[in-house]
Amino acid sequence: MSDADHFSYKPSLLEEACRWLYSLLLVVLIPLVYFQLAAKSKKEKSAYQSRFLERIGFVPRPNQKNGYLFHCVSVGEVVAASCLIKRIMALNPSTHITITTTTATGSARVNAIFGDSVQHFYLPFDLPFSMNRLLKRVKPKAVFITEVELWPNLIHACWSKHIPSIVINARMTERSAKRYNKIGKLFLPMLSKVSHVCAQGQRDYDNYKLLGINEDKLTLTNNIKFDQAASVQGTGENTGQNTQPTFLGLSSNARPILVAGSTHEGEETVVIETLLALLNDDSLPFTASTSPLVIIVPRHPERFTHVEKMLESTPLRFVKSSDSNSVADDTNIVLLNEMGKLNSAYSVATYAFVGGSIADKGGHNALEPAAFSLPIMMGPNRYNNPVICEHLAECGALSIVTNAADMTACLKYWIQNPSAAALAGSAGKEVLKQNSGAIDVTLKCISKYVTH
Repeated sequence: MSDADHFSYKPSLLEEACRWLYSLLLVVLIPLVYFQLAAKSKKEKSAYQSRFLERIGFVPRPNQKNGYLFHCVSVGEVVAASCLIKRIMALNPSTHITITTTTATGSARVNAIFGDSVQHFYLPFDLPFSMNRLLKRVKPKAVFITEVELWPNLIHACWSKHIPSIVINARMTERSAKRYNKIGKLFLPMLSKVSHVCAQGQRDYDNYKLLGINEDKLTLTNNIKFDQAASVQGTGENTGQNTQPTFLGLSSNARPILVAGSTHEGEETVVIETLLALLNDDSLPFTASTSPLVIIVPRHPERFTHVEKMLESTPLRFVKSSDSNSVADDTNIVLLNEMGKLNSAYSVATYAFVGGSIADKGGHNALEPAAFSLPIMMGPNRYNNPVICEHLAECGALSIVTNAADMTACLKYWIQNPSAAALAGSAGKEVLKQNSGAIDVTLKCISKYVTH
């Protein structure tokens, strides 16, 4: 194992006191978290109780030790890391892979992508005894943390056991950097204990550097999501000539289809107002078979019922994907109320809106629609992936909208100028081709710390 000088780091008494104080605070909060999770799992209480043991470190022992442990918070991180994990599995088929998540939707995504080929359980609460028990049971030769999940006791446990901990596709916004600086005695020691940080963009690299991490432990790898999106199956050019229905019997050659992906509170309202404005625009002489269709994909499954009730209060005709195998011509909206089918929706789309961007959530992954050569709209909040959005905007693939009026104007222009829409879509696909390679650089970083 090379570059392991960080294992000789000695935290100060004050830094250790802050970590124990943080741990004590978590102990106080855990009962509240328990009852909150239990309330969400009333229908499957027995299953929930057994899985709660995972939250305190009683995780299943793998059949094979000395493998890799990946922590991915939820769906987005699982999907982004999947290409790297698959590459490692291909290069080292005998190496055992364990993936932890924080959310149930992340857990479901792990099962959907990998099935039984990896081990999965929930990441324990970040307490010293639970993280030590996790590592004692799994005995990984390296721990990989995706994007921004920096847990003091997890990283401390890895460091104390001389297990390399590497942050992959690392994200660090200005907002997060300021927050971590305010609790520097707790956070900054982690940077001395982490083995390496693979930053997904220049902003993230610079912010980690400003927080004080040694440059020899910091690498700008680019964003793994470029590689992940480029690998999506069936990502041919979407020129509006696709005649093969692949989702709910839809194809993109007849009706203009807008997919509003990963939407949050307030964004569905904007999309509905936009659709009503288009349908009532006399300059757009739609027929029943050529009128716009909107597919709304809420980010969180617990909002499916809320969005359904919202749609019931409108004059628009809608169906739920879980109840339908096809979509009638007079349907205005499809509520995609199933997990793991966003890319299927993008595959038949004509245009895309990426959620979490009008709502102040930082914006979700715009590369997913870019992989299908779709012209993309996003709101003003794009700080989660600024480099990606900057590239897409500069090449004309991404248009910025702040409200229903902006979205209506943008869609109307694309509907009336299909060649401009196609040009924007192909520009986004080209961005993917030009910026791939993050996985190769990340693998090179990993190889410095582990032997196969």
